[in-house]
Amino acid sequence: MFAIYKKELRSYFTNPHGYVFAGIFLALSALVFSYTTLLMQSYDTTLYFTVMVFALVVLVPLLTMRLFTEEKKLRTEQLLLTAPVTITGMVLGKFLAAFTLFFSCTALTCINFIPLYLIAAAERGNLPYDTTHIGPVTPQIIGCLIGVVLIGAAFIAIGTFVSSLTENQLAAAIITIAVLLALVGIGLFANVIDVYAIRMALGWISILGRFSNLSSGIFDIASIIYFVSLAFLFVFLTVRVYEKRRWS
Repeated sequence: MFAIYKKELRSYFTNPHGYVFAGIFLALSALVFSYTTLLMQSYDTTLYFTVMVFALVVLVPLLTMRLFTEEKKLRTEQLLLTAPVTITGMVLGKFLAAFTLFFSCTALTCINFIPLYLIAAAERGNLPYDTTHIGPVTPQIIGCLIGVVLIGAAFIAIGTFVSSLTENQLAAAIITIAVLLALVGIGLFANVIDVYAIRMALGWISILGRFSNLSSGIFDIASIIYFVSLAFLFVFLTVRVYEKRRWS
């Protein structure tokens, strides 16, 4: 698995895919952060993270669309299937390589929050009364970061699964975007449903609904388990696809 992981991680920096993803991710993050916090003179980062969740619908497919489609295109898929590595190890190696790049970019975006703390410190120093409440809410930021990382892991697992089903990178990207958009938008759709049972069911699987608890600074173990389970499910399905392909 580690050999596959190193190979995939290295490939992100030997072709434009990794640089394109990192560049767009970091530039978009800085732009959205500027408009939703600095220009609005707000310490609330919820809107910033919510916009970034929607952005992941388009960004993550850039990361995953080539994971298995490129192997089919280059006719190296059979080498993978006959290599001395388990199918689970192969899939996990590719998944973890994509997740590592995503996690690294997400960690770099933490630089965005430095100006908020500097502005808050300056405001507290210039006001004569108690201003301990002024500044960004750190638990909220941590909760949002955890939520974005978990959502990213789930999205990458879904993209990995879709990539295993086709040999066309564009098709893999479009299908992944459609699936992710449905998962994110289902929470908005649930709000207009009059039937309580259906609304609750849609709310239960809603990405935004699960994210809202974490974005409030609440350590919601149910939401964490949901995102981890979603990632595990699609990694497992990808393994099943290649186990079937190996013996067919």
